[in-house]
Amino acid sequence: MADGSNSESGSRRLLGRLKAALAEPAEGQERLDRVVRLIAEEMETPVCSIYLFRDPETLELCATEGLKPEAVHKTRMRLGEGLVGRVARKAQPINTADAPGEPGFRYMPETGEEIYSAFLGVPIQRLGERLGVLVVQSKEARAYSDDELYALEVVAMVLAEMAELGAFVGEGAALKPLHQQAVLLRGTVGQEGTAMGAAWLHEPRVIVTNPFADDSAAETARLRDAVDRLRVSVDEMLGDPRHAPDGDHRQVLEAYRMFANSKGWMRRMEESIARGLSAEAAVEREQTRARTRLEQVPDAYLRERLQDLDDLSNRLLRLLTGQGDETGAEMPDSPILVARNIGPGELLSYGRTLNGIVLEEGSVGSHAAVVARALAIPLIINARGIVQEALNGDQILVDGEQGIVHLRPEENVAKAFRDKIAMQAKAQERYASIRKVPATTVYGPTIALHMNAGLIADLPSLKPSGAEGVGLFRTELQFLIRNHVPRRDELAALYSRVMDAADGRRVVFRTLDIGSDKVLPYMKREHEPNPALGWRAIRVFLDRPGVMRMQLQALIRAAAGRPLAIMFPFVAQLDEFLAGRAAVHDELEREERLGRPLPSKVEIGAMLETPSLAFSPRRFFESADFISVGGNDLKQFFFAADRENERVRRRYDSLNVSYLTFLEWIVQRCEDTGTPLSFCGEDAGRPVEAMCFAAMGFRTLSMRPASIGPVKHLLRRTNLSEVREVIDEARGSGAQSVRPAVMEWLRAQG
Repeated sequence: MADGSNSESGSRRLLGRLKAALAEPAEGQERLDRVVRLIAEEMETPVCSIYLFRDPETLELCATEGLKPEAVHKTRMRLGEGLVGRVARKAQPINTADAPGEPGFRYMPETGEEIYSAFLGVPIQRLGERLGVLVVQSKEARAYSDDELYALEVVAMVLAEMAELGAFVGEGAALKPLHQQAVLLRGTVGQEGTAMGAAWLHEPRVIVTNPFADDSAAETARLRDAVDRLRVSVDEMLGDPRHAPDGDHRQVLEAYRMFANSKGWMRRMEESIARGLSAEAAVEREQTRARTRLEQVPDAYLRERLQDLDDLSNRLLRLLTGQGDETGAEMPDSPILVARNIGPGELLSYGRTLNGIVLEEGSVGSHAAVVARALAIPLIINARGIVQEALNGDQILVDGEQGIVHLRPEENVAKAFRDKIAMQAKAQERYASIRKVPATTVYGPTIALHMNAGLIADLPSLKPSGAEGVGLFRTELQFLIRNHVPRRDELAALYSRVMDAADGRRVVFRTLDIGSDKVLPYMKREHEPNPALGWRAIRVFLDRPGVMRMQLQALIRAAAGRPLAIMFPFVAQLDEFLAGRAAVHDELEREERLGRPLPSKVEIGAMLETPSLAFSPRRFFESADFISVGGNDLKQFFFAADRENERVRRRYDSLNVSYLTFLEWIVQRCEDTGTPLSFCGEDAGRPVEAMCFAAMGFRTLSMRPASIGPVKHLLRRTNLSEVREVIDEARGSGAQSVRPAVMEWLRAQG
């Protein structure tokens, strides 16, 4: 192969010898030693070495032909260090005739490699999972040919496949079994809570059990048949009337069709088969290349297209292997869903069977997060690497308080987690005993505790949680989970059932909070540089009067003689609220003219999520029937700290003096006009924060149902006047946050 002649038969011969060598019984180290000898012989090069990761940041020389054998398992380098480290970090080959002259070259004297000039290193990787680096070296100062590079890349991919099947397991950290080690992953909290159970992959890993082609013609025929079936399935999806002509779904499917009919994609896969790979391995080689490029491309549009190619490759692999949902695998008890991302409809199809959810992507305002909060299922997002690391059935622990995921945890970690969950269960039993009593503070006022909801299925939590009503019912879920605009009568029936389930308790319906990252499947996506500050919520509502009128009519008809409370989200100034309020009155007048029954009482309020609204003219506070502070958004805008960004979101404290003083200003303005005020959001469900907000003057708090018990438990034991004294003293001392002083006071109270 050294001269590059007859490269196709050369790579086939190399793979054939590799297949025979791997089929022979041997320990992991012995197999690696055979592989490097075989590659060196076949490529007529004096050195072949395999470096594997012993941990995410360190590579270890695990086998070599040509370098000093005593360097094996002794030579190590950091990710990015030397040429081998650069190959591993960038997941791209390095081919040079003058290795010592390359930038970043690191001389390893214990290996004896100083006499070798030529260097060719390729990553050993599988679908973005980087396992190590395969290297060949030569004394002759020459660049390896394209054919030699191709052959080495193919061998590296086969090694990755065989490593997945456990072919190289042995002693030492670098020869550890894949998917058997304990892994700790950090992500972002999408929904609080703790859970433990067994991993259940939304799209299970496809395992290629034979990467070698025994009969290239037969493998090519299998590939073409699978691609034909893939094209038919894409065409069928495009013909489905549920996919709107201008919807995002259709754009994705059009991209699928383009790739499925790509002659270049097909040609490259057939070339790989001709060189000795099976159909599955050929597809996976293209998929790995796409994923590698995906990580390098900064352009969002190109990244989406590469993502489409990756998804299409997955579909093709499932057709070839028969792996996937049709394998008949049963969901384990206490499943923790693991996925790269997931749509709201798919997540709702799992329902409350899930103990927790871990996603590689997503955002705290994404569809999945909205549904997870509605279902009260702990959710971690941005847990990078979870899909590659997890296998169905793996034990997994989800810490939705800290944003941590433990995969295949050590027993001491699992025991500590079980103890934590047991303590929480015991605490819930204690909270159940005070379910029917009010949250009356010591020598002070009673605080009304309400729950947040988004699904009719949430309403059974009203009584068990002790909630006095629904302080926030998210109405966007019914729009997000459909591929078409829901009909007015469907929404009216749903809202009516919500009121029925509330059994006379007050329900505050928040109008559509869409936009930002909550984009309707059938709504054209508006590409904005900062969607969280863009066209969303009431801004969309006012610009789409047809949708606004339809939802308001549905709410009015659902009330049918009962009280109705409507709340507009993301109001930034007076005229937006007045326009929304006028729209409600217009629909009330219209319904009256049509002879339909009107609500017995209508309250129209606003969510205060933008600092600007707190400084609105007095007329706003007089016009609003009630105001609810939307703590999640208000906090991020107040501190200019994106709650999606882990580097800054935890930097700012909800008990920061500036923030509490701002909340105090809002309380005072509402007291001046007699406007009912509540605090809604994650912080309302944290007992210490809830206690401080109550001390600052909030008399209604709205939170997830599971938080009501702990918040009530603390409030009933608290003298708010004393808490206020502690807060004021801390503010007077020049402290940045009142938290240390409040926590010290709580400890003193026992």
